[in-house]
Amino acid sequence: MGARLLSLLRIVAAFTYMAHGTQKLFGFPGGVAHVQYISLYGLAGVIETAGGLFLLLGLFTRPVAFITAGEMAVAYFLVHFRQGVWPLLNHGELAVVYCFLFLYIAAVGPGPWSLDRVLGPGDSDVRSTGARHFR
Repeated sequence: MGARLLSLLRIVAAFTYMAHGTQKLFGFPGGVAHVQYISLYGLAGVIETAGGLFLLLGLFTRPVAFITAGEMAVAYFLVHFRQGVWPLLNHGELAVVYCFLFLYIAAVGPGPWSLDRVLGPGDSDVRSTGARHFR
């Protein structure tokens, strides 16, 4: 059951994360796209949209999760940390949670409901991590 919950956590987090990217790039949902594509904000939108889609599907999960965790760390320090050290006060809680969640997924893999698992066993397979508590 734990492995399926890991997959569900990855899918839900990827879906909500991807929405941040589509809002930046396309103004959907609930916004107006006003991003310069050749900028850090534009790059963040691309990483959030494409990375979110890859994570949602569970494709190339480990490297993509590592990249998205890094993007969230950069976002926290470039945007939120300037406004103070405490995530609650600088509105950076979501960036911190996404960062560590994606770092966790990079470490343990995508879970059983993933294209990585369907396409064949490999480094992205939960069983290869030694994380027996997810079986």
